Amino acid sequence: MTIGTGGPVASFSVWDYVVFVGTVLGAAGIGLFQAIRGRKNNNSGEFLLGGRQMTAVPVAMSLTASFMSGITVIGTPAEAYRFGTDYWIFAISYAIMSIITAEIFVPLFYRLGITSTYEYLEMRFNKLIRVIGTSMYITQTALYTGMVIYAPALALNQITGMDLWGVLVATGVVCILYCTLGGLKAVIWTDVFQMVIMLAGFVAVIARGAVIQGGLGKIWDDCYQGGRLSAFDFDPDPLKRHTFWTIVVGGSIMWVSIYSINQSQVQRYISCKTLTQAKLSLYGNIIGLWLTVSLAVFSGLTMYSIYKDCDPFTNGDVGAVDQLLPYLVMDTLAAYPGVPGLFVSAAYSGTLSTVSSSINALVAVTVEDFVRPVCKNLTDKQVSWINMGLSVFFGFLCIGMAAIASLMGSILQAALSIFGMISGPLLGLYVLGMFWRTANSTGGLTGLIVGLVITLWVGIGAQIYPPLADKTNPLPISVAGCNRTQDLNYTTLAPWTMAVTLTPLPDDRPALADSWYSLSYLYFCLLGTLVTVTVGLVVSAITGGCKQDNLRLDLFVRRSDLFCAGCGKDSEALDPEINEKAGSELKNGSNNAGFKDSQFNIVDKDVEKVTKM
Repeated sequence: MTIGTGGPVASFSVWDYVVFVGTVLGAAGIGLFQAIRGRKNNNSGEFLLGGRQMTAVPVAMSLTASFMSGITVIGTPAEAYRFGTDYWIFAISYAIMSIITAEIFVPLFYRLGITSTYEYLEMRFNKLIRVIGTSMYITQTALYTGMVIYAPALALNQITGMDLWGVLVATGVVCILYCTLGGLKAVIWTDVFQMVIMLAGFVAVIARGAVIQGGLGKIWDDCYQGGRLSAFDFDPDPLKRHTFWTIVVGGSIMWVSIYSINQSQVQRYISCKTLTQAKLSLYGNIIGLWLTVSLAVFSGLTMYSIYKDCDPFTNGDVGAVDQLLPYLVMDTLAAYPGVPGLFVSAAYSGTLSTVSSSINALVAVTVEDFVRPVCKNLTDKQVSWINMGLSVFFGFLCIGMAAIASLMGSILQAALSIFGMISGPLLGLYVLGMFWRTANSTGGLTGLIVGLVITLWVGIGAQIYPPLADKTNPLPISVAGCNRTQDLNYTTLAPWTMAVTLTPLPDDRPALADSWYSLSYLYFCLLGTLVTVTVGLVVSAITGGCKQDNLRLDLFVRRSDLFCAGCGKDSEALDPEINEKAGSELKNGSNNAGFKDSQFNIVDKDVEKVTKM
């Protein structure tokens, strides 16, 4: 069979299985190594925060890998194949996100010395809001992680013939193994290993495509001729799926919500030994994200160059667009034993890194937000056993969620959209608490609920009534060059959009379908944030928020946090008396035994500098 002309492709060889299994065992080996290496420091701080002794480089790679899941490895190239290079603009969003997170959120969380992100909600508002925030996070993360396990397994199963449920269970068991035995250090160092594998998989696809097509220049020219390189659409229409503005504005806020308040990410950068290392890890993360998205998008362009005259989806060679890249791998690399195994390893490395991150984060918030407040006299050994037990529990819960995902059909994409919808109102709640002293618990809770209702309304509506093609901008594809075209010898517009239909699409769409429900999915998070902050401020003003005079200053963003962490003229604006009080409160006790000493040093230095002024 000629490459790029359609038809069945080869299946996995023995060497492919060897490479794949070797990669999985290598990841598990890292967990075992970290468990043996750190067996003398068997406490909660070591397990959940790596003893707070991590450095910037491995944490930066882990930050990148933890949300570059198998869905990213398989889905981003398909995105570029179908819609062009718009997705590349996310490189700008990644930079904006990293700066905002490093300069606003990291100093605050690091100064407070928290293990669970949601500890802040109780410090700033009350226990009820903390419990609600934690519960929302646990629910969305468990469901999302099940999807992360299931989606790439389904695509790869249908292309490679690998047993679906065997791969699902194996993925979960490996993550349980090194999360249970090695804690956060194992997760971070495994992420580093898996990041390298992911990038190697993309390089293999691009290199082979360049050889087949006669060079990278030919790939680039094919994509130009096919309209795949028109990335910068400056149309301000918020209903268009991807424009420069939806990606830079909406995409930046969406990624801020993931990196700044998501436990999986926060837990990583507060594990760094110093505040400087924590900030550097986020700036280093920009490079990792840029490299990953660039290789993923160019893999999609390579795929278009090969299949420009024979689209495998329209030709019936694959049953879903997420199977396009696995199909390409088996079509172009099956002649090189072990290389398809490398790609599958890349996809599952992304899955393993996300699942392990989620399990470790779920354990952290459960212990800090539910176990410690109830069982206050636990020894370090008891907490360590609880940590390991919860790792096993959440691991099997996520495998169970993957089983549920297999029954959901088209709801799979809808569930992933809900994950993003919840982040916006939660981010709004944090912003409300960090920037406005007038915001009170009543306002925060009301804003959170209203914001969540609004985002779920528009998000679910978008799933039921998907935006039309004029808003999603699918690019032309062709089957004119296929050997087996199933009577589809014509050039057409790609029939897919990112939205998924929960119910059959009615003939007459309601008025909101082409306005409110067509809002770009990248604006869901921004919408939730703005609604939560606005409602929170209004309700706080009505319910007496202006009368709050006894709030700790360390719960708010300081101007001295920005780029200079406690130095320069901005420090003069701080009230030494309030600073001294805040430092005293933290000295008198913390519920986080894992890193009390380092916490005191940070606060003492800040207080001493400000007081001397």
